Amino acid sequence: METEVQAVRAQLFGLQDETYRDFQSALMPTVPKEKVIGVRTPALRKLAKQLAGTPQAEMFLRSLPHDYYEENNLHAFFIETIRDYGTALAETEKFLPYIDNWATCDCFCPKVFAKHKAELLPHIRRWLGTGETYTMRYAMGMLMRYYLDADFRPEYLAWVAGVHREEYYINMMRAWYFATALAKQPEATLPWLTEKRLDVWTHNKTIQKAVESYRIPDERKRLLRGLRIRS
Repeated sequence: METEVQAVRAQLFGLQDETYRDFQSALMPTVPKEKVIGVRTPALRKLAKQLAGTPQAEMFLRSLPHDYYEENNLHAFFIETIRDYGTALAETEKFLPYIDNWATCDCFCPKVFAKHKAELLPHIRRWLGTGETYTMRYAMGMLMRYYLDADFRPEYLAWVAGVHREEYYINMMRAWYFATALAKQPEATLPWLTEKRLDVWTHNKTIQKAVESYRIPDERKRLLRGLRIRS
């Protein structure tokens, strides 16, 4: 197994862009710079497609934990190529505890999940309650990606609002979720702002992100600006 993992790592270093490494590292304060190789996402996705389904990829999926940021992202992209829902979910469950940064968390979404939203929902609900920063962020990201359109239910807003944590990367996702919900489900979401049901930080950050969004009409933006809470 170690030989296979080393072979994949060698390919990653062959794609290294040191300038990009410095740029990417600056965006991820939770990841030590020495753990970032510097591989652009399109190149990582291309490598994942090339290796998907090979013995090398299978060995790599068994080699948690990984040493490098790009190895984690490659792992995520391997899971995205899995077409069987049960297998993709099982691999996701194994991988979630090892996600240690917002970038890996937000780039990872197995395509097969889109066809199994009802089955996925109980797992999302459970992930929200794990207490693990990036597992909880991932759950909110799934709710934002898949459950703000035809599959939306107002109770999902309460699920996200009910996550009370101090971690910046959780609260930023909460605000991002509510700002997106304001664009897609305004009637259900707006009362959370007009009635001030959220904590002050998330309330104001939601408004900030919504006002910056091109998907929200100017009239609603004017209303939202007037709802800011002065500290």
